[in-house]
Amino acid sequence: MKRRYQKYILPHLPFLICVILLCVLMALPTGYEDAVIYQGTDRCKAKVLATDESAVIHSGLIQSGEQTCTVRLLGGKFKGQETQAYNLLTGSLQNDKIFSEGDMAQVVISYQDDAILSVNMIDHYRLDKELILLLIFAVVLVLFAKGIGLRSLLSFAISVLCIWKVLVPACLNGSNPVVTGLVLITLLTVVIISLVYGYDRRFLAATAGVLLGVVTTCILGIIFTLLFKIHGAVMSNSESLLYSGYEYLNLTEIFMASVFIGASGAIMDIAVDITSAVNEVVEKKPEIGRREAAMSGIHVGRAAMGTMTTTLLLAYSGGYLALLMVFMAQGTPVYNILNYKYVA
Repeated sequence: MKRRYQKYILPHLPFLICVILLCVLMALPTGYEDAVIYQGTDRCKAKVLATDESAVIHSGLIQSGEQTCTVRLLGGKFKGQETQAYNLLTGSLQNDKIFSEGDMAQVVISYQDDAILSVNMIDHYRLDKELILLLIFAVVLVLFAKGIGLRSLLSFAISVLCIWKVLVPACLNGSNPVVTGLVLITLLTVVIISLVYGYDRRFLAATAGVLLGVVTTCILGIIFTLLFKIHGAVMSNSESLLYSGYEYLNLTEIFMASVFIGASGAIMDIAVDITSAVNEVVEKKPEIGRREAAMSGIHVGRAAMGTMTTTLLLAYSGGYLALLMVFMAQGTPVYNILNYKYVA
């Protein structure tokens, strides 16, 4: 019985545990499903049959006013009906969108009983194309990485659900974001690395490395957020969160949590890389000593850090490319740029 457990059950135990965890997370309510703002509404896909821009005001690149669209509803309570829908333009290039005949749109229908009160054009409909891209990603990953690719998709789904159904509701409910973030990252680290290695020495080594790195990042993030005097409102949409009735939230603590949560993926990547490299060396050369194996891991880590530093720089620079262009276009001195809280 013990041999059967070790041969058949133990190797698949992490996968089985993660499948159960995935099912639990999918069934877990966030507590915010019945938000008042969306009560008495229906959401669906709609096809734009005609547009009317007579009420749109053009001022250079900026457009304001209202675009009226004739749409056919393709789902929901009023499927098949044709009605007028309205696209409010606020003069923001970032948020506004213009629809053309034949476009697919996402709409929100306000109704009472069986009567449509109004239809608002929310955005272009992208869910079908997002699904296609996700399927391409999943197929390529599984074809290339086979079983590990399938487990990677499982860990990806668990990570998304943990953030959406555990971290976000907990923070909205007033839980300490730093403590909640640390607990969640610990859970995700155990789940993800167990799917890669199972429960063995490699799992212990990689998990210990990740947690050490995350705790170090957490401590540094807290200390330097305070020293830099950075308020959590530096995060996008954070002020909107306060004005939505959550003025009791500590945005700075949420920002501190976002620092080490954002870094945890890179830390996990490095930990698994080094663990796998050292394990490969030990398997190919069993007579190697512990000190020599540890030094091999340090050498691999140094090489990985050489590229990881640049990788993180490019990732952040790419995300803030427009802001960097604004700095240069306005002739902002580098001295000022380096002192901005966005850079800090």
